Amino acid sequence: MNRRARVLVVVPTYNERENLPRLLPQILEQGSAFHILVVDDNSPDGTGRIADALAAANDRIHVLHRPGKLGLGSAYVAGFRWGLEREFEILIEMDADLSHPPAMLPDLVGALEEVEVAVGSRYVDGRITVVNWPLSRLVISLFGSWYARAITRLPVRDATGGFNAFRSEVLRAVGLDRIESNGYAFQIELKMRAWRAGSNLGEVPIVFTERESGESKMSGRIIREAVWRVWKLRLLDLLGKL
Repeated sequence: MNRRARVLVVVPTYNERENLPRLLPQILEQGSAFHILVVDDNSPDGTGRIADALAAANDRIHVLHRPGKLGLGSAYVAGFRWGLEREFEILIEMDADLSHPPAMLPDLVGALEEVEVAVGSRYVDGRITVVNWPLSRLVISLFGSWYARAITRLPVRDATGGFNAFRSEVLRAVGLDRIESNGYAFQIELKMRAWRAGSNLGEVPIVFTERESGESKMSGRIIREAVWRVWKLRLLDLLGKL
């Protein structure tokens, strides 16, 4: 993968007005190849207006407005489609809350020289690299990744992480219109579909830091979706329909 390839970092937002002005400049600092697409779900706190103002000041920032809170998975699918239509060679998922380190973006891109999907991993080489998480959140995350791997057989330690880079041909092969998950189960489904489409997955160690501003989007409904969705993915895989 050519390190000069055009890179689109897709950042879904819902009420992230405090974080966005801090995050976007840090992404752009990683090199001129990096562009940003903010996918805003009509945030009540005015995040969309802030994104528009930042985009007006820099032609590497783009904004996609959606009419309401339609979910994380559909935001990424919309962002990926936008990027594929504009011929970006690399597309990256990234949270808006500064939990994912922008300085690691070049490492994710570099990893795509060897693999088709680079997974920013909190759990690799026997280490747990998270900062400021309460024990309950850590336990849920660790169990969630183990649970997803045990059922789906995904060959990565961090099955649920959302800081991932994809070659454009991977996303075209996956068939974005076939993805059904819309919460954090989306991360599991996308990795699994990419893997079953023949893509090699590699993990890049990152340090994940809990957000300082705003509220986490994690909820009981999102967790319940992930619990049952992995079984459906496993069944589809066994039937050869994934």
